[in-house]
Amino acid sequence: MAEGEQVQKQTQETLARVEEEEVVVTDVPQAEKATTTTTVVEKLPPPVPETEEPTKPKPIKEEESEVEAADTEVSKSSGENVDEKTPLSVSFKEESTRVSDLPDTEKKGLEELKQLIQEALKNHEFTTLPSPPSPPKEDQEKPAALEEKEKNPDEEKPSQVVAPEEAANSESETVAESKDEAQPEKETETVVVSEVIEEKVAADNNTVDDDGAKTVEAIEETIVAVSSSVTQEQPPPSETKDAEEKAAQPSEAEAEAEAEEKDVKVETLAALPPEEVSIYGVPLLADERSNVILLKFLRARDFKVKDAFAMIKNTVRWRKEFGIDELLEQDLGSDLDKVVFMHGFDKEGHPVCYNVYGEFQNKELYQKAFSDEEKRQRFLRWRIQFLERSIRKLDFKPGCISTIVQVNDLKNSPGPNKWELRQATKQALQLLQDNYPEFVAKQVFINVPWWYLAVNRMISPFLTQRTKSKFVFAGPSKSAETLLRYIAAEQVPVKYGGLSKDGEFGTTDAVTEVTVRPAAKHTVEFPVTESCHLAWEVRVVGWDVNYGAEFVPSGEESYTVIIQKARKVASSEEPVLCNSFKIGEPGKVVLTIDNASSKKKKLLYRLKTKASSD
Repeated sequence: MAEGEQVQKQTQETLARVEEEEVVVTDVPQAEKATTTTTVVEKLPPPVPETEEPTKPKPIKEEESEVEAADTEVSKSSGENVDEKTPLSVSFKEESTRVSDLPDTEKKGLEELKQLIQEALKNHEFTTLPSPPSPPKEDQEKPAALEEKEKNPDEEKPSQVVAPEEAANSESETVAESKDEAQPEKETETVVVSEVIEEKVAADNNTVDDDGAKTVEAIEETIVAVSSSVTQEQPPPSETKDAEEKAAQPSEAEAEAEAEEKDVKVETLAALPPEEVSIYGVPLLADERSNVILLKFLRARDFKVKDAFAMIKNTVRWRKEFGIDELLEQDLGSDLDKVVFMHGFDKEGHPVCYNVYGEFQNKELYQKAFSDEEKRQRFLRWRIQFLERSIRKLDFKPGCISTIVQVNDLKNSPGPNKWELRQATKQALQLLQDNYPEFVAKQVFINVPWWYLAVNRMISPFLTQRTKSKFVFAGPSKSAETLLRYIAAEQVPVKYGGLSKDGEFGTTDAVTEVTVRPAAKHTVEFPVTESCHLAWEVRVVGWDVNYGAEFVPSGEESYTVIIQKARKVASSEEPVLCNSFKIGEPGKVVLTIDNASSKKKKLLYRLKTKASSD
């Protein structure tokens, strides 16, 4: 019995060695597939995190100096300097769009990019843009022999875990199929060896007690015999390799046809005039405006010419696929007009775009915009349409304004648990960053709630450092002051602390800004030398001060006229007070602001005179 056990043990070891060979053969195509899958994954954008840990006091404290997002009155004493609380965007300054102002290295990069685009236009590369390469399909590219090699080891795998009798039967069937399908010789060798061993083991187990040693010798002789016979039948490796290479190479006729087709295509393109391609309504290389467009792409790619050229080609492709030209003519409704709108200009002349996220507290509007993927795509198209129409109003001549200031109002905006809004925002940010480079001069975030710090950390990895350097954040109590730092009061809507509204005064009527110190009284005088009708608007941001107005005539015998009796104006009252007075003699109108609080106040006022009809 001991000899029988030894024979079985040796037989199992021999089978194990054969199975090891089979596993190696099976793993080869799997490894190739794994490599291909890895390559495809690397081309995909980084995964977007779906959740973020709730913001804790410590992380907020760490970012206070960087973003100043929370209301400073909550976390700090009210006696601190306001300028220390309001962040200043001093890290970014717009570069010149005049070629003559560029450094030599940037001039060289611009010229190289123009040459690449000129060649692409000549070869009609923009109109014949290739589709993005799809991942290679292994099943289509592999030879038939390799496909069979992949299939059959999988069929043989069960023989490693089933009973020996079933394994022998399965292998016998596999051998029969392999002969019909002309599998590679190496695989046939492995399978036949396994079959013969299994058959010998099954046949000789009954006679093991009589002569175990003979059984071992018979197995060894069988293995050697089968191996040698199969080896003799195999063709030389060099002949097999030459045959595979010959099959892979195209025939001379196919090569000639392909070359002829290429020559015809080149001749056809040479006979055609260069194609015309426009981006944002500006034809490429048509005039000096094109330089301004190209500089945007170069700066977005740190003046890496090839990267900028690839970005331009991708943008042209995306604009065609997205249907920008057709989108401009579509009517997508006016439901979102209060969510995003253009209003006025900043102090440097940039158009200002307001994004009011609090409007999405309206459940009906929110559902209409984000409840399913189709509606989110419609919102995205509306947002791109709005931006594209706004860009078409910019002046792309060198030295002119070709960027926009974005004001993002986060007051009452839906919290971070609004997954639909987060998804739409991420998608919009990615599209804007990829296809609208360097169109934002500044991003001002106002009425920033505490939770936005977490959202900002989540979005930041998807933004370039250059983009993040344009960000300015302000809490609720500092929002008006922050806006007035960058935008003149006559251009800021009343709801955001300015004086811009429908009425007698317009954005061309300049506003005077004065800072009233704590526990101080400030007077404003309007001298009048002739009869006229005087009108004025006055506002103190946050009010909680006493306000009064009177007319003081120049004549000694005349009496002072009270226009507005001094009273305390609460913060909840009408933000802007409008007064007018008909003046019949020389004198002056005096406005008095009495700030009894411990905080300094921002006083805004402007006046207008009309000739008296009398």
